Amino acid sequence: MASSYKKYQIRARNPNPKACVLLVIDMQNYFSAIAKPILPSITATIDACRRASVPVIFTRHCHKSPADYGMLGEWWNNDLIMDGTPESMLMAELGRREEEVVVEKNTYSAFRGTQLEERLRDMGVEEVIVTGVMTNLCCETTAREAFVRGFRVFFSTDGTATSSEDLHQATLKNMGYGFAYLVDCKTLLHALISS
Repeated sequence: MASSYKKYQIRARNPNPKACVLLVIDMQNYFSAIAKPILPSITATIDACRRASVPVIFTRHCHKSPADYGMLGEWWNNDLIMDGTPESMLMAELGRREEEVVVEKNTYSAFRGTQLEERLRDMGVEEVIVTGVMTNLCCETTAREAFVRGFRVFFSTDGTATSSEDLHQATLKNMGYGFAYLVDCKTLLHALISS
């Protein structure tokens, strides 16, 4: 399917490297089949952010016990990512550096119960770039929450992925219509490196 979201991509803006952060959402072994096709875009974006001194924050979705399943347990028939398993680990191909923060979460939003907002405020962050998986679940929920919390959102069109193209396109349309500036890897690289 061609880029059907394009008609909703009516606003354009470049991120400000001095005020933004890159969020790499849930690029874990559990999601490797979905995540592998976007690895080149994500690793190029991570590299560009590092070169532009934009902080990179990774999230890791995991559960420690049924007590933290919440509605996800019901929704996914308790087939969840358990902490400590190989599936819960970040994909090695990301090349995460030791000093780069990993935020653990147990629901779709990277903000819920994680102190992420406080961390971003302390860093002087005003903008977030959202990449990772799954486009329509954790990426979309995190982007929406960032927007309502007052952060400017940049949402990667080719650095996010999910289980179907229909769901991916639906999120891109929603993001472009009401929540985020849609950007692809090439646009991001150019914006960050030329700033």
